[in-house]
Amino acid sequence: MKIGVITFPGSLDDVDAARAVRYAGAEPVALWHADQDLHEVHAVIVPGGFSYGDYLRCGAIARFAPVMTSVLDAARGGMPVLGICNGFQILCEAGLLPGALVRNSRLHFVCRDQWLRVENTHTAWSSRYERSAELLVPLKSGEGGYVADRSILDELEGEGRVVFRYVGKNPNGSLRDIAGISSPNGRVVGMMPHPEHAIDALTGPTDDGLGMFYSVLDSLVAA
Repeated sequence: MKIGVITFPGSLDDVDAARAVRYAGAEPVALWHADQDLHEVHAVIVPGGFSYGDYLRCGAIARFAPVMTSVLDAARGGMPVLGICNGFQILCEAGLLPGALVRNSRLHFVCRDQWLRVENTHTAWSSRYERSAELLVPLKSGEGGYVADRSILDELEGEGRVVFRYVGKNPNGSLRDIAGISSPNGRVVGMMPHPEHAIDALTGPTDDGLGMFYSVLDSLVAA
């Protein structure tokens, strides 16, 4: 299986995402932001970083990159897509996921290992976990507060589309402690914490993030 990892100007975690893909046993494929060709990949990861410097608003410019046109089309056709941190912001700006990410509630950059609770195990990126399992993965963001209208929040809750929720003290003011959400079909997932930094207990706090990359391979085989 081939999983594309997009690099934008300012991407920080594309190499780590590719490494996580290799750990799971798939082939990472480098995708450049200015290239519309997805090179026949089976899934796409939009990694973390500070695409284009975030001069206007996180993800607001990157969502217009040529590669995103192809990602939008592929996602609407059912291809699994994962947005991590800045990638989550880009997916929201592109309209693949609802809501937006805003400055952390205390206006400080947060960098720490963060506990998450798995709320939905029926997405392409979370099937390897047990519901209510708690994961420890790194979080590093300055604009990580998830916000949306109450009607959207109620819809996400009612449809079971909250995939991950913060455990303990809310690190950034995200409404309803939301750390990650999915599209209605569960194929597109966005999350603020970084599972690609938690794939090996030797180099990360845990290997809890690896299950996300195994999950997408399961979904691709099942398809």
